[in-house]
Amino acid sequence: MVEQLVQARLSITRACRIAGLSRAAYYKRPASAFERDADVIEALNAIVSRHGRWGFWECFTRLRLDGRCWNKKRVHRVYCDMGLNLPRRCKKRLPDRPRQPLDLASEPNRCWALDFMRDALYCGRRFRTFNVIDEANREGLAIEVGTSIPSARLIRVLSRLVDCYGAPDAIRLDNGPELVSQTFTE
Repeated sequence: MVEQLVQARLSITRACRIAGLSRAAYYKRPASAFERDADVIEALNAIVSRHGRWGFWECFTRLRLDGRCWNKKRVHRVYCDMGLNLPRRCKKRLPDRPRQPLDLASEPNRCWALDFMRDALYCGRRFRTFNVIDEANREGLAIEVGTSIPSARLIRVLSRLVDCYGAPDAIRLDNGPELVSQTFTE
């Protein structure tokens, strides 16, 4: 606006007074963002080179502990401009499996249900159980108990059941992460 008033043949003093600016503001050219924030950029680069997985708040706290009293909005703007803002960690999603209706098994050994349960002993030590149930007569075919039940142990239990009862027509299990090991897909 001041430029337009100066072009309209007003003096710079009068144009600044009309626009509500001081003459010092008219003559002073704004510094580039890189020059203005060079010290913040340097400090953030030093922190990120040592601690690559730190987020904004850890970096900002470290700057404050180092005696740098920059505004958090300024530091956050520079942090984002540098491309340091990391995506939030979110829950790992399992692949979608097609939903199938729940049908009642009419005869034994047609459908088995597999599930894991967990509990803790009185002393606080945790353990898990792997349960295999025949859906027709609700018979517990196997219960495997342990603090850790790896996939090789599950395969041994299931192969022992297939040898004893024969292979079922279907196996039902929940959408948990337990039975998605590479051992099962091979």
